[in-house]
Amino acid sequence: MKAAWYTEAGDARRVLVVGELETPSPGPGEVRVKVAVSGVNPSDVKTRRRPLAFPRVIPHSDGAGVIDAVGAGVAPSRLGQRVWLWNGQWQRPMGTAAQYIVVPEAQAVWLPEHIDLAAGACLGIPVLTAYQAVRLLGDVAGKTILVTGAGSSVGHYVTQIATQQGARVIGTAGSAARLANATAAGASAVIDYKLEPVAARIKALTDERGVDAVIDMDLSSTAAYVRDGALAPHGTLVCYGSNQADDVPLPFRMLLYRSIAVRFFLIYDLLPADREAVLAGVNALLAHDRLVHHIAARFALDDIAAAHEAVEGGKLVGNIVVDLP
Repeated sequence: MKAAWYTEAGDARRVLVVGELETPSPGPGEVRVKVAVSGVNPSDVKTRRRPLAFPRVIPHSDGAGVIDAVGAGVAPSRLGQRVWLWNGQWQRPMGTAAQYIVVPEAQAVWLPEHIDLAAGACLGIPVLTAYQAVRLLGDVAGKTILVTGAGSSVGHYVTQIATQQGARVIGTAGSAARLANATAAGASAVIDYKLEPVAARIKALTDERGVDAVIDMDLSSTAAYVRDGALAPHGTLVCYGSNQADDVPLPFRMLLYRSIAVRFFLIYDLLPADREAVLAGVNALLAHDRLVHHIAARFALDDIAAAHEAVEGGKLVGNIVVDLP
């Protein structure tokens, strides 16, 4: 099979190789998927720069395609099924940047016929993260939520899901295109965090009270918004990422005296009950075509380095995918 891989950490053009590898076969409880589209996420490009956990890594956790082989214990009726994938390369050496991938059958989820395969390649990390982030807040109807990076991939889905559940969303973004993307997703107000004082704008938009919750992609910057009163007393901060990974200072006294709840989660590592609930929720949204998917660019597998560079560059608005031959 044709695949892309790397055997050392480093820049995309230096370490990514495209060539031929042996086609894998499914074992008991597994399915083999002929991948049509592979999703490229920020975590994929960050992983490429870290020390390798395996001698060779085929990157990317997200993708979509068709099941073409099943292992023992898997119903033959799954053959030919269109599916989307999650955790393809999580703690495994073989991801979706290949013509074929073998995964436990639960990680290949039925994709409705009306959902494009490219959209299916955006579900594993962006949509599952968005759904779990909103889910952790419970009933959001009537609440005001700050969504940081609301014009980015995950934030765009968070905004759609939260507004569909009755929340008012205030979104931040750092460019006109991303602000427009957040507005199109349903944000009632948007803030350019590069040009405007975010906490002050939030207080002005909420009669000085602050928002009921924050869904955050970058704790290293959002901690300052919380410190400056953007989050109302008894509010909740849900965080799934940070540009500064270590030693982010939190304003303890303010969090304590305002009874602020802080929730962190890693979408790769949900508890089984949480995973089941999130998959069920996302499947319901897909069945009723409730999500708008924004594909910013598509690359051929031979151009996978350019796809990684596009993610790292951060200029494109929407998801970036790689088409498999």
